[in-house]
Amino acid sequence: MTADSNPSVRKSDTQKRYEISVDGTVAGFTEYLDRDQQRIFFHTEIGEEFGGRGLASTLIREALTDTTSSGLRVVPVCPFVARFVEKHDDFDDQVDPATRDHIRAVEALS
Repeated sequence: MTADSNPSVRKSDTQKRYEISVDGTVAGFTEYLDRDQQRIFFHTEIGEEFGGRGLASTLIREALTDTTSSGLRVVPVCPFVARFVEKHDDFDDQVDPATRDHIRAVEALS
């Protein structure tokens, strides 16, 4: 990544996801479902052409930081998010384990 390609993360309330952009182009996103006092992260995607730049980690860190600062707990259904919270203990006290109820809530979106 060059100096002028700083990634930026923004929350899209209408699409219920956080997006990461590079030079104004959406490079990826992580989708969520709010339920009670929890935000269930269920799908993360980074475009192939943007792979290998650490964008998923940047995206997930920003999304989790925003979520927890809003007073919501994190539920990592998405494998990307689950791996991130396993490797980064700074969110340990704000993460709830994914249950069948969480998975059913996500499946009901389809």
